[in-house]
Amino acid sequence: MAPQLTADTLAEGVAELARRDPHLAAVVARHGAPPLWDRPPGFETLVQIILEQQISLSAGRAAYGRLERLAGSVTPRRVAVLTETELRSAGLTRQKSAYIRELAQAIVAGEFDPDALAALDDDEARAALIRLRGVGAWTADIYLLMALGRADIWPSGDLALVAAIREVKRLRSLPSSDRIGRITRAWSPWRAVAARVLWHHYLSTPRSRAKVSAAKPSSHRRLALTRRPVPKDRRSAVRSPKPSRATAGAVSSRSAARTPRGGRRRD
Repeated sequence: MAPQLTADTLAEGVAELARRDPHLAAVVARHGAPPLWDRPPGFETLVQIILEQQISLSAGRAAYGRLERLAGSVTPRRVAVLTETELRSAGLTRQKSAYIRELAQAIVAGEFDPDALAALDDDEARAALIRLRGVGAWTADIYLLMALGRADIWPSGDLALVAAIREVKRLRSLPSSDRIGRITRAWSPWRAVAARVLWHHYLSTPRSRAKVSAAKPSSHRRLALTRRPVPKDRRSAVRSPKPSRATAGAVSSRSAARTPRGGRRRD
């Protein structure tokens, strides 16, 4: 089993990937090592990820803030007793209101225990999460990758990572899911580290605000990692010259202040 990601194991994984893959090594040389981007495990983080599905990061944060003001604090017991009308009054959609309330009720009833996921392997933990209404593969993988610190998780529904692979690998078009699978298998058992390196590239690379419309194979996904989608320019956004230490440090600081959420899909 791959080690849990910490600052130390992240550095180990980055060094190993840089030795194996010259394209990832170029990202690290230009932008530095990525932040850990960890999140605390538990109900609150699951709620945050559900709220962030298919919307921008700022909109997800705003929705969570409204829920927190409504409930007083975002705990299973407080959220479980809220009605759909109350949740809708906080600006939550009908679907997300149902997902979050049912998650809270399942925890209160003892039907689901977020703390028990830590003792499960990756496949078992993913399966336990996906059994929850409103939690699909992308949501489960983001929780495993960020909240549980699993080192070998690849969130396959994340369009920002697809765009980053295209740029870093200098591909002519967005890679298919099969090609992504072949590329990412070479990064095991550090695929979650590779995802962080690619997010770091994506967040550190200037890009246009044009809407992404060419993503395949799922038309239900759209980019929401940041407010800046994939560039229109078909050429790679990766540039080879290594920056000065001051430039690399400034870029790393800017990226560390952001938390990637990735492309959304309908869970």
